[in-house]
Amino acid sequence: MPTPLVIDTDPGIDDALAILLALASPEVDLRLVTTVHGNVELDRTTENALRVLHLAGRSDVPVAAGARDSLVHAQPQRAGHVHGAAGLGGVQLPPSPASVDPRPAVVALAELLLDSPEPVTVAAVGPLTNLALLLRIFPDAAARIGRLVVMGGSAARGGNVTAAAEFNVWADAEAAQAVLTSTLPTVLVGLDVTLPTVLGLDGIARFAAAGPIGARAAAILRQYLDHARTAYGTAGVVVHDALAVTEAIVPGTLGTVRRDVVVDTGLGFGRGQTLVDRRTVSTAPTAVEVAERVDSAAAVEFLVSRLASLDGRLV
Repeated sequence: MPTPLVIDTDPGIDDALAILLALASPEVDLRLVTTVHGNVELDRTTENALRVLHLAGRSDVPVAAGARDSLVHAQPQRAGHVHGAAGLGGVQLPPSPASVDPRPAVVALAELLLDSPEPVTVAAVGPLTNLALLLRIFPDAAARIGRLVVMGGSAARGGNVTAAAEFNVWADAEAAQAVLTSTLPTVLVGLDVTLPTVLGLDGIARFAAAGPIGARAAAILRQYLDHARTAYGTAGVVVHDALAVTEAIVPGTLGTVRRDVVVDTGLGFGRGQTLVDRRTVSTAPTAVEVAERVDSAAAVEFLVSRLASLDGRLV
């Protein structure tokens, strides 16, 4: 039986690819998409999620809107310069016939967790505000998460939005601290493994040629390519969120080590830094499985082959 999956997301270019990857993967059954502030404002992330699902012929997957801003300090800035003002690289996807789920995201997620007879995997690929709220408001539901895969943070590579901080953690440091010091069974997929995993032009061309879904996915990536050249000096794109969702689909894709992790929630230059204790393997109940090893070529091939299969699978 496919593993029930929820994606908590702020689409976002790489978020869009992550959603498409999940839809192309028979190992999981995408039951719910919850949206959060982050790359762009909540209204836009929610509309983008609806449109990406519709692109893939899956408007039946419910989309529930979540937190509009961070728990304590408002997110200082969005990432329109990376993802485009509307979040999908300037590409206008057709509107979805589906409406937003009337329930708040945290309620929709709690009800799904409590009603599911099987453990549910949650892939959180945006700021962790919704997950922190779930822990506080519905702790019994949060305790039913079978596995939480978080795209965020960095153990040894520094940050990508500041010298210290990765974007998703920086966007709501207090929420990240609450989640990463909880007892949820968490895998942290950070910049240590995402930055070396680059989707090149040849791979993009493969799924672009597969059909209209792949072609739209490739078009969304064009602005991301320009950003990658400037920010990372690469000839391809770093698809952070798709790597986290790959780990959610196929557990063990990434080599992890159990570590203690805390987040700097101060207001200084280190705000949003994930402080990962790499001195020892942790046995604490609050420890996190930190991804430290990746076969980047295999991960990229997995993404490309699945996206190339999407038109045939879903149309």
